[in-house]
Formats: sequence, C-alpha cells, structure tokens
Amino acid sequence: MIRMATALAILSLVAGGMAGGIAGCGADDTDETASAASTAASASPLVASVSPSASAPPSATPAQTVALPTGVTAGVAVYDRKAAAFTVQHNVEQRFRSASLVKLLIAIDYLWTRETVAAGERKQLDLMLSRSDDNAASHFYNLGGRTAVIARMNQRLGMTVVPPTAPRTGWGSTEVSAAHLVRVYRYLLDEAPARVGQYILGRLRKGTFTKCGTDGYDQSFGIPSAFPGVPWAAKQGWYEFASAPKNCTSATPAVFVPAEAEVVPVEFVPVEVAPALAPVDFTGEALHTTGIVGPDDRSIVVILTVHPHGTQYSVATAAVTKLAASLPLTA
Repeated sequence: MIRMATALAILSLVAGGMAGGIAGCGADDTDETASAASTAASASPLVASVSPSASAPPSATPAQTVALPTGVTAGVAVYDRKAAAFTVQHNVEQRFRSASLVKLLIAIDYLWTRETVAAGERKQLDLMLSRSDDNAASHFYNLGGRTAVIARMNQRLGMTVVPPTAPRTGWGSTEVSAAHLVRVYRYLLDEAPARVGQYILGRLRKGTFTKCGTDGYDQSFGIPSAFPGVPWAAKQGWYEFASAPKNCTSATPAVFVPAEAEVVPVEFVPVEVAPALAPVDFTGEALHTTGIVGPDDRSIVVILTVHPHGTQYSVATAAVTKLAASLPLTA
C-alpha cells in the first residue's frame, strides 16, 4: 500500500460501498465578481451514498471512509483502474465550483475534431494545462461556443456537468463532481485517441507539470506533494483566495512546502452520518487536486474542497495535501 498518513489523519474501513477580491485559476474575464447567492455548504462534511450513474459506475468492492478537516466540505474519490472499482468514495455526486478543472473539458473539446494543431494554439494549450493559464482557457472556451463546450462534453462522455449560469457565467463556475472527474480521467486514459488523451495527460505528468500557475499561485499542493516517490499527473483548481501571496514564478516542478508560520493545525474528524447533498457553495474558497497516481496510472484520485470564506491559501493547501497523503492507494 502507498500510505502517507499524517498523525492528524484518520481512516476507517466500512463494510459496504459508500460515497460520500477574486483571484486564482478559474477566474476568467467575464463576470466572476458577481455576489454569491448560494447557501454555504455545511461546516461538517459527512459521508453520502453514491447512486449508479454513467459517470460513476457502482462497485461491489468495499469502499473506505476518510476523515475530513473541520469546516471543510469535500468530494473525494479514489478509483482503482486495475480492479475497475472505487476504493474511496465520499460525496462523489456533490457538485463544486470547478475553477480550473473545467480546462480539461475545454482541452478535450478543442482537440476532439482536430488532427493537427497550429504551433501558436499548441503553446496556449500547454500553458492552460501545465500552468493553468486563465487567458488561454478563455480563448478556447470562447472559440468553442462557451457553454456549448460543456454540452458537447456531457453528450460525448455521458456526464451531467452543469454549465455556468447567470449571474456567474464565467467558465470557472461550471459545476462538477468527483464522479465527473473520475469519468474524465478514465476517458483520457482508456478511450481517447492518443492525440487527445496522451497529449493532455502529458502536460499534467510529473516532470512537465509546473510548480507555479501563470497567475502567481503555487499549484504543487495535493497530489504533487503527497506522492513524491511515485509517478503522477495532476490538474489543480483554486478560486477566491484574494489575499493569497501571488509571487510564485518558477516554471519547473517542485514539492510544495508551506511556510511553517503560515500553517494553522488542521483538525481531522471521523465522518459517519449521510446528509442530503448540499447546494454548490459559491461563497467559500474552492481548492481541488485531481489526477492519476502510481505505476501504470493505476489510481485516479479526485479531491474537491470548499473552505470557509477567508481561509488562507497556505492553510487550505496544507489541509488538502494532508488529506491526499492519507488516502490508501494500492501499489
């Protein structure tokens, strides 16, 4: 087992399958400064069951519960490709503001009907994927007809991603779930033509993925820092961290090490009760780490989180990295 648990993380086995201003990647050039009207998600995220769907096939394999930071709402999934089963499911159908995760769908849609890509466009695709560039995302999103991109991806991948709606019409407010992201990675790994799947994943892999986004945020939290000793690929998302230091400039891969003085200890608590799915929280700080971990791309790992409004970037990234490190992955 690949297990990098911290002293604050708790994992417990269960008998049945269970599921559980503005800056950052995901802030495009439309109207993302609109005031939030949605009710904030519960401060005590708990386990919810998964219903069968095209994007998240049911599994007979026993899943596991995960311990979450107090006050943080999360959707967590680990999918073992060799076993063709989920090993961790928590709130996998709960929708979150996508932030930059929607860039995966934008890239797939753009490459779908193109056998070749001009050098200038390829450079922008590279920036959008490996450095989470927002200007490039807006370019390709507009080129694809904006919400028409989401409609085509839903049809082609059999998903129910919710496109942005007024007053939040920017691509970063697309609503996605952990189940949706598992479906996207399974498509890229097992179904997409090489010019689509291998190209996109190639920009996200260890050794190509870059430490800093083009907006100055350190994006090496979560998967890149939690699993340094094994192969991985990662696409990150962050939104609403207006007060975060945006001085990250390195274009090379590096492990995220939060400044000790900036990190507040995060309390992890067991989760047991199964509430109804909460509405999408557009008021809190969104922070996501998603991707593939392990030899032969065995495990698809998705962690979607929303933190109480005002949470420091260093605190949120430390919590998500600890959560990622606590997940049990099959070697």
